[in-house]
Amino acid sequence: MEDVQKHQAAIAMPIDRVGVKGLRLPIIVRDRESGIQHTVAQVSLSVDLPAEFKGTHMSRFIEALEHWSGELDYHSFRTLLDDVVVRLQARSAHVRFVFPFFLRRPSPKSGANGLMDYTCRVDGYLKEGKLRFTLGADVPVMTVCPCSKAISEEGAHSQRAEVRIRTRFDGFVWLEDLIEIAEKSGSCQVYSLLKREDEKFVTEAAFANPTFVEDVVREAAKGLDEHEQINWYKVEVESFESIHNHSAFAIIEGGE
Repeated sequence: MEDVQKHQAAIAMPIDRVGVKGLRLPIIVRDRESGIQHTVAQVSLSVDLPAEFKGTHMSRFIEALEHWSGELDYHSFRTLLDDVVVRLQARSAHVRFVFPFFLRRPSPKSGANGLMDYTCRVDGYLKEGKLRFTLGADVPVMTVCPCSKAISEEGAHSQRAEVRIRTRFDGFVWLEDLIEIAEKSGSCQVYSLLKREDEKFVTEAAFANPTFVEDVVREAAKGLDEHEQINWYKVEVESFESIHNHSAFAIIEGGE
């Protein structure tokens, strides 16, 4: 049959990335406590397209996923990207997995267990045989405003914030490492299940440790700096302000 995709493009212009997105796929990720965890990822795959070709072969992305093991680690990720490059006859390929990662967290006083989910992601970019592998996690925390506390006779405004960490590293890094660094950076950790004694503890702990968004991003960056395997990171903190109709944010990028 005629290969229309390889026809001459009407506009001879190279495309940086062309591919598919919004795919859902069951995957297996590493879990420090249980060994592995089954979850479902949103997947996007793309390649570069030379100026002379009209289009790429979209079905080959799906074929590559069908032949992939489904185990999300560095080596299997490299295998998937190599396969995409070969199947699409491309010079570069990009794959992204975004998925919920679950941890069972005991409440601070009652010890009641609740399941927390964290949005995690893996990005891989392969070009000329070199792989850039990025691991990330988005983690909710609680913050209490130091200024509000200092100027108010009673109370202070508090809110949830989100710590978004992206890392590159040597060797291996647990998702749990990134989550724990993020959770330690806010006024207090967020829990899915709180009894009354837990709620009292969380409220008092947060108000004893007020933090600006700038404090949170610096604390998270410090934790990433101190991690032996991490050689590059970007951390963004967004505070969903409770007394404003806008968010506050801060970003630090460090490493190579």
